[in-house]
Amino acid sequence: MEAFYTLQGEGFHTGKAAYFIRLAGCDVGCVWCDVKESWEVKEDQWKSLENMVREASRFPARMAVITGGEPCMYDLTALVALLHDQGFKVHIETSGAYPLTVKVDWLCVSPKKFMKPKPEMLAKADELKVVVFNNSDFDWAEENAALTKSDCKLFLQPEFEKANKVIPLIVDFVKMNPRWNISLQTHKFLGIP
Repeated sequence: MEAFYTLQGEGFHTGKAAYFIRLAGCDVGCVWCDVKESWEVKEDQWKSLENMVREASRFPARMAVITGGEPCMYDLTALVALLHDQGFKVHIETSGAYPLTVKVDWLCVSPKKFMKPKPEMLAKADELKVVVFNNSDFDWAEENAALTKSDCKLFLQPEFEKANKVIPLIVDFVKMNPRWNISLQTHKFLGIP
């Protein structure tokens, strides 16, 4: 759908320079999705893997984030191999609803109630990022965290439009459950993609 050089705006790698590759296509359908235009695949969006990696290689950072839409709807083996060949650390941001068919350097799973993550995806996650939209999301977060590995980084992130309402709830929850951290969408505050 699009690709751009920016800073990672949320989660464990916040603030690091990264090249984002946003793949089109998603059937998860999150109500709070801020890139709903990524749900549909259009004919004019197709690009060769070589062109995508060539474009990414123009920039100095060697962290590539493959996101969506839902990137794991696709076999990412060739894209990840080409990025690795160019010295990139490859990160995937996914709902976990589809299996990951290739080894990556960082796997961030952001589970959605509408299409639950596969347990094997949670077990592989380096980072679990749960968007908090309402009170029931804390139980959802704990349910998913129970299926992650012991060193998985756990984040609660306020849904941007509900931040004023849910941030106090998240702060209280993290104070009572210190293995969790808060993630904010800093790219929105900074006005960058």
